[in-house]
Formats: sequence, structure tokens, C-alpha cells
Amino acid sequence: MKMEKVILESFHSDFERIDVKFSPVRMLDGSIKIMPVKVGDGSIIKLFDRTPYPKKPTDVVCPHFLELKWANGCHFNCAWCYLQGTFRFRPMKKRPYLKDMNKTIAHLMAFFNKVKEPYILNSGELSDSLVFEYNGAALTQNIAPLFLQQNTHKLLIVTKSADVKKLLSLPSTNNIIVSFSINAKNVAATWEKGAPPVEKRLEAARKLQEKGFELRLRIDPMVPVENWREHYKQLLIDIFENYNLSPDRITLGSLRGLQSTINNAWDKSWVKYLDEKSNWGKRIKLEKRLAMYSFVKNYLESHYDYTDIALCKETIEVWNNLGMDYRKIRCNCVD
Repeated sequence: MKMEKVILESFHSDFERIDVKFSPVRMLDGSIKIMPVKVGDGSIIKLFDRTPYPKKPTDVVCPHFLELKWANGCHFNCAWCYLQGTFRFRPMKKRPYLKDMNKTIAHLMAFFNKVKEPYILNSGELSDSLVFEYNGAALTQNIAPLFLQQNTHKLLIVTKSADVKKLLSLPSTNNIIVSFSINAKNVAATWEKGAPPVEKRLEAARKLQEKGFELRLRIDPMVPVENWREHYKQLLIDIFENYNLSPDRITLGSLRGLQSTINNAWDKSWVKYLDEKSNWGKRIKLEKRLAMYSFVKNYLESHYDYTDIALCKETIEVWNNLGMDYRKIRCNCVD
């Protein structure tokens, strides 16, 4: 699976000419940090900065992270997928699209060569990271080996897939993080059409954990369906007891929908749970979100002594109400 040195050398002249732009970025703790904000034209590697610095209690908190935009789209058909709105103007909509792999490799090599401080590159913001595992464009065959040949930066794989055969065949787990998006079983069965059942995702996570991969979990989007406490309690029991997982961190999020997502959703039955407007679309009402997060957080802490918990795209007031410091956030997409 290792890419031959001669192949990498063929990109040497290309990545030497590719510029990496650095700019001052305001961090959540108020400090200013000089960060890489884009490589070349920004079409492959770019800083995710679409959430402004939060000031008001209702402002959404999201740390800036680096996107590796090697592909777009997804085979799965989740009802609330924001890619339905993001790619609404493309002729193929959210159907998977692979970018020029030579360009992706060249931009990665430029990043590795010119960025000396360690960063995580998220390969699953605009696609499922394992979207092309069935053909020669697989991330695990073309991109992951590059990360294994350097010791500074890490690749973040974000997926709902259970097809991890190629991942398991990698010669090393160094510098690769795998994050599974999971949900309560009935929620996934209702609205995550085409994605593997939650049980298969957890089994795939178990295999990767046994191989030595750093494992993260996203329970997102949580939905306040009938008897939601029992459903999410069972999910936690499955994670820690039935599948014996020890995730490095768990990030919680709740159902939300940008208007463009809602307008282009093939199934809008989930929209009935959205009662509140925010600067990140419509959301579940505050009291219900706090109840769901509090339940899961308290259960993790009391039953499993687990505290590596963060929130995704939540407001300052939610972080504060839960007694969590958003300025020290260690969520799914950052180190």
C-alpha cells in the first residue's frame, strides 16, 4: 500500500511552486494565531472559517479547522444531509465527485513541506471520507499512505461507512484518526437511508480500535423522538459495553437545518423538530437541546467516568449551561 518514493518525487517540482498562504486567525480564547488558511487556490486545502468569532450567547461556536476537499458528495441518502443544499446548483447534485487526484497529492505535498506546525486535515466535510473505497480512487490507497510517510500532520477520516477493509490493510495507524458518525438505532433507521446500520458502524469501529487507530465518535444529529432517553441510553451501552469501544473523544450535536438544506431535502419529516432560529439555520428549541446533552453527558460521566465530551455547532449559552468551557474546545475536527 506504500506509495513508492519515485512517485512522490514526480510531484516535487509541482508542490515547490504551490504557495501556502498564512494569515492571523482569532482563536476561541481570543488569542491570535498565524495559521495556514489555504494551499494554492484553496480548492483542495482550505481553512473552514464560515462561523464568525462568537460574541453573543446565541452565537454558534465552531473552531477553525483545515478541510481536505479531495472529493464532494456521498452515496448515502440521509434526509437531513446539508450537502443537498450545498451542492444544489451542481448538475449531479450530491452524487459523489472525485477531484483531480494529481492536484490533491501536489497540494498535500506542498502542505507537508511548508507547514511545520502539526495540524489535522478533515477529509470528510464535503463528502464521506470513504466514499470511493470501492474503486481505484480510494482515500485509503491514494491519500492515507502520504500521511504515513511524514510525522507532523494527521488525516481525519469522517464516515458513516462500515467498509473498512482497506483501512485495516494499511501498514500503520500513525497519523490517521477515524471518526464515525452514529445515532440512536431508530433515528438512523428512519432518516439515514442507505447508510449501514449503527451496529455495523460500531463493529467497524471496534475492528479499527483493535488495529490501533485513534477513534472518535460523533453522536449527531440527536433528535428528540419519543422515548429519546431510552434510545440514546442504549446507544451509550452499545458503545461502551456491547462493543467495548474506548473513543478518544465524543462530540455531541443536535438536529439543525440550514434553509437551503430544508428546501432541497427529499424527506422533510424531520423538520417538525425544529422550533428555533439561529445563525446556523433552524434548531431544536433550547430547553430540549439542553435536556438531551445533559442526559448523555451525565450518563457518560456517571456510568463510564468518561469526560472527553464536546459539542458541535452549538451556542455559547448551551456550553455555559452545561458547565463546559467552549474556549477550551476539543471537538471532532481539531487536535
